Amino acid sequence: MGYGGRRGGGGRGRPKKKKGPGGATGEPRVRMPREGEILGVVLALLGGSRMMVDCKDGNERRCRIPGKLRNRIWVKEGDVVLVRPWEIEADSKGDIIWRYLPLQAKVLRDRGLI
Repeated sequence: MGYGGRRGGGGRGRPKKKKGPGGATGEPRVRMPREGEILGVVLALLGGSRMMVDCKDGNERRCRIPGKLRNRIWVKEGDVVLVRPWEIEADSKGDIIWRYLPLQAKVLRDRGLI
C-alpha cells in the first residue's frame, strides 16, 4: 500500500545515470600512463596474485597485484593493465596498478598506444 510494490520501504527509486565525460562522442574516459608506468597485456596467471605481463617496452615482467588492490581488481589472461616497474630488477618485475575495461582497452588500441 503506497510503496509501489517494493520491499523495504519507500524511496524515490534509482538515481538517474549521469552522462560521463565522453559526452556526445560516447568515448569513455581512459587513464593514460604517467611517468614510470608502462602498458602491458597479461600473458599468464602464475598464482598468488602474480602474473606474467608482456609490456609495451618489449620486456616480459612477473608482476604482482599490491595488497591494497588485491580484492578490488580481478585480472584475467588477455587483460590490458598498467604496470609500474620496480626500482630494483626493473626489467623483470613490477606491480600492476590498473586494469583497463574492454571498452577502455579498445580506445587505447584505436589511439595506437597498445
